[in-house]
Amino acid sequence: MKRALIFVAVMLSFTVVTTLNAWAGSPHFVGDITITRDGNSLTVSGKEAGLGNEEQVHIVVEATALCINPGSKHPKAANKESVSAEGDFPVQNGKANFSLTLTATFQPDCSPPMTVVFTDVTVTDETNGISKSFPGTF
Repeated sequence: MKRALIFVAVMLSFTVVTTLNAWAGSPHFVGDITITRDGNSLTVSGKEAGLGNEEQVHIVVEATALCINPGSKHPKAANKESVSAEGDFPVQNGKANFSLTLTATFQPDCSPPMTVVFTDVTVTDETNGISKSFPGTF
């Protein structure tokens, strides 16, 4: 009887440990997150891994859009806006690929010879509370 109880206790402990390991993840962004600007739009794409058994992740991308003149100056405080995009992305085998596009709209329009520049880009996985910031301009 004592052997049977020890066997059951060992098997129960093994089951608990393996189940916790299967549920536990270590979320992190994998490789390079690509950021490309096309006119007034910014597309941010990447991959996240270490997600365990989650069904999906909620990704948010935020940035500041500036309307810049040909002299590389930002002429008015009104020509600056915060932009963001968000979405839910499915997790497969503990990994999720994401791609979001932000579009800046200015009033009055930021038209040539003015150009839109994005700064302070941040990618956040709100499901797991991790974030990555990208300094510089895009």
